[in-house]
Amino acid sequence: MRDINLKATEYFEAVARLGTVTKAAQELGVSPSAVSQQLSALEAQFGVKLFRREKRRLILTLDGDRLFQTTTQAFGALRNARSAIGRQRDMRSLTIRVSPSFGVRWLGPRIATFAADNPDWNIRIDATPDFTAFETEAVDLDLRYGLGGWAGLTVEPILNDMALPMCSPDYLKKLTAISPDPAEQLRHARLIDSVKTIYRWDIWLAANRIDLPDLSYPFRFDRSSMSVEMAKQGGGVALDSAVLCLGELERGELVPLAPTFPVISFDAYWIVCPPRHLNRRIVKRFSDWVMQEARQTEARTRDVLEDAGCQFRPGEVSEMKEVTPWSL
Repeated sequence: MRDINLKATEYFEAVARLGTVTKAAQELGVSPSAVSQQLSALEAQFGVKLFRREKRRLILTLDGDRLFQTTTQAFGALRNARSAIGRQRDMRSLTIRVSPSFGVRWLGPRIATFAADNPDWNIRIDATPDFTAFETEAVDLDLRYGLGGWAGLTVEPILNDMALPMCSPDYLKKLTAISPDPAEQLRHARLIDSVKTIYRWDIWLAANRIDLPDLSYPFRFDRSSMSVEMAKQGGGVALDSAVLCLGELERGELVPLAPTFPVISFDAYWIVCPPRHLNRRIVKRFSDWVMQEARQTEARTRDVLEDAGCQFRPGEVSEMKEVTPWSL
């Protein structure tokens, strides 16, 4: 291989493939004279003519055609390999779509750990209410909030939600000063409504046999993160996810309204993607990591609520409403 002029061979292949020196020069980004010089050098090296000129077009000789058949296959294979490497480089990315509140309050504080363990991968997270059309969008997997059962996709539960009424300690003191009875407290409380959650106030009140003559919501939010923040600031009582506000519960910024009301536990967060996506190593690695982080979150949340004296009961499908995939 040392005695083969690779540059001249590359120039020759381009001329033979395109038919003119000018076109080859344009493709190679050099001058036509540079191409002609390399062709002359290659012919001198082989001791044969590689082209004959007919009118304004170069025609391969028999020797030239033999060389071209070999070189075009070799350079074609190199171009394909280069393209494949480029595609592989571009594929070193992971795109995740996640419901907004879950993305901000749960995934966001944790994703740096996964990124540190996978430094060669580019990670993109879309916290959006849009549904993923996997056949047309370049999204690897979804972290969805809902009741599951999305047809045609791999659907794996990752985390139980735990819904209960919560408020700030100061707000609870105000309610306790009105009455020791939690049901009576609710009749005087400002209820914060998370309008896109699976378990809503009207369902919860009926399940606990609490009748509010005038059920109204001074505050209504379409994001749980906003409801939780309002409750933390003393704005009222939020019926929402203990999973999403675990930090506030651990720090005592939020407390259960009354441990006598059971915490409603149900599957609410899911990994969703086409089955073929799990064949990608990074997708499988991320899925396993999410599962592990979710188990730790669920255990911590249960411990905090049990320490507060709470009991649990499973939510019934009949008392929960389906939501759009990205509601929470």
